[in-house]
Amino acid sequence: MENMTADAVPETEQRKAKAPEKQKAKAVKKPRGKAAKALRIIAILLVLALLATAVYWFLHRRAAAADSAAEISYVTVQAEKGSVTTSLSGSGTLEPANSYTVTTLVEGEVVNADFEEGDHVTADTILYTIDSSDAATGTEKAQLSLEQAQNSYDKAISELDKLNVKASAAGTIIELDVAAGDEIGANQTVAVIRDSSVMTLKVDFPADDAKGFYVGQWAVVTLDGSLESMPGTISKVSAVDNVLSTGQIVRQVTIDVKNPGGIAVSRVATAVVAGIESMDSGEFSYKTEKTIMAGVSGTVSAIKVAEGDTVKDGQVLATLTSDSLSDAVDNAYQNLRNAQLSLDNQNDTLDNYTITSPIDGTIIDKYYKAGDKVSSGRSMCLIYDLSYLTLSLNVDELDISQVQVGQTAAITADAVEGKTYEGVVTKVSVAGTTSGGVTTYPVTIRVDETDGLLPGMNVDAKIIVDSVEDVIVIPSQAVERRNRVLVTSDSPSAANALEDQAPDGYVYVEVTTGLSDDSNVAILSGLQEGDTVAYAVVTAPSDDTTTGGFGMFGGNSNRGTAPSGEGGYNQGNYSGGNNSGFSGGAPSGGSAPSGGGMPGGN
Repeated sequence: MENMTADAVPETEQRKAKAPEKQKAKAVKKPRGKAAKALRIIAILLVLALLATAVYWFLHRRAAAADSAAEISYVTVQAEKGSVTTSLSGSGTLEPANSYTVTTLVEGEVVNADFEEGDHVTADTILYTIDSSDAATGTEKAQLSLEQAQNSYDKAISELDKLNVKASAAGTIIELDVAAGDEIGANQTVAVIRDSSVMTLKVDFPADDAKGFYVGQWAVVTLDGSLESMPGTISKVSAVDNVLSTGQIVRQVTIDVKNPGGIAVSRVATAVVAGIESMDSGEFSYKTEKTIMAGVSGTVSAIKVAEGDTVKDGQVLATLTSDSLSDAVDNAYQNLRNAQLSLDNQNDTLDNYTITSPIDGTIIDKYYKAGDKVSSGRSMCLIYDLSYLTLSLNVDELDISQVQVGQTAAITADAVEGKTYEGVVTKVSVAGTTSGGVTTYPVTIRVDETDGLLPGMNVDAKIIVDSVEDVIVIPSQAVERRNRVLVTSDSPSAANALEDQAPDGYVYVEVTTGLSDDSNVAILSGLQEGDTVAYAVVTAPSDDTTTGGFGMFGGNSNRGTAPSGEGGYNQGNYSGGNNSGFSGGAPSGGSAPSGGGMPGGN
């Protein structure tokens, strides 16, 4: 015990010394249950109250600063009559009214190219002539082939027509030798036709006398036995002399006599012509008695007449069918058609050796000259129709409904300073093009006045969508909500003032607006010429930056600037120190006030 140091304390005493502290700590009891919940609610309410106070103070200071900094003035203009025009603008490249690249479909040597660049040509003007000697030979051969095919076809048609067996003379069917369904061959008898109304008498006259007779000459015929006489006419005088057994030289004369009904074949008669008697008697025969035969082989498909029927010359007696003849006609027609197409192709090819201008226009480029060799498909020259120019504008889908054919457009070009050209919308396409989620539609504009303009120039175009003339026009910013306009108290329209509160020296009037553009609006009613219209302009000093503002629960808050013309709050972090608080925007040209933060941790 004697060896213990003064600092040493027995363990038992140490425990005794700490005991009161432990007992003291146990004496403090934590709130539980409803009491704890109430304390949390009170803390939250205190924080919200503090936050509301800070925001109110910040806004109050910001509004006061804005009121003190901003200056309001009024701009006045006279209400006058004028025009308002709305338009859509765009840019494009001028193109010719029409362009054509002349190409060749054949090959050979250019033998003629009598034109130069810059020449004006009309449609169908000959530009190039290419050597066509080989093509001409081919055309001649094709022509010969066509003629041969035509002859073959005509023969086939002629043979086909023979399937209709026709009467070769008028008369009565005295014999019909075929029936429907018969198979007959060429030159087989089909029918016999006889005309008994006219009889023929053949008698000899002295040759010297007969030489003076002529067809149609009157004759008197006397029947042997009855000695009955009847008139007749000469239908034929033989040109050949015959010598009778008696040595007399005679010529045969044929006389036609109308049959009164009693003249039969083999009846004998004599004749007298011009007082000269015939040398002997002759026998009567029928003038017409024809044996009708089939011209081709075939099957009798129909009989058109019966025995005893009277028929006319050329009347169809029977019809035949023949597959071989029908096939021959079809083949002949196909050959004829092919020959015609071949000739047409040769003629077209021959035409291709002469190259003409397809349009009226100006030669822009000439690629070949006389003496050059050219291959098929080569471009020979370029022609522009410069009678007018066109350009295409891509109009947004939101605006395309405003564009119509016939609207005018103002055209300007950097290459032609100080001049505006007039164009006309000629086409509004419905085939849109979509890119980046936006669809545009091409609109074609025609420019007739082209003095100074050339294809390829870049131009600006303003399509006149709508316009009004001779109306009251004021600046668009002078029209306030509910279509109110501020006018001076001495304006004529001030007599129709509204009860709305207005600045000193001014009153509000209600107007009806019409068409407006980017800066002006047409007034349809409510204003008249002579009115003085006013609108407010808010200005601010050049230096409107102040300090102040709040950083919630943090010191050293940062000052923030809002976008031009906007105000708002950008919320910073709440916990910790050195945190940014709310920063607000200010009118254009200024910064929102910023200030010290509320007390907080570092």
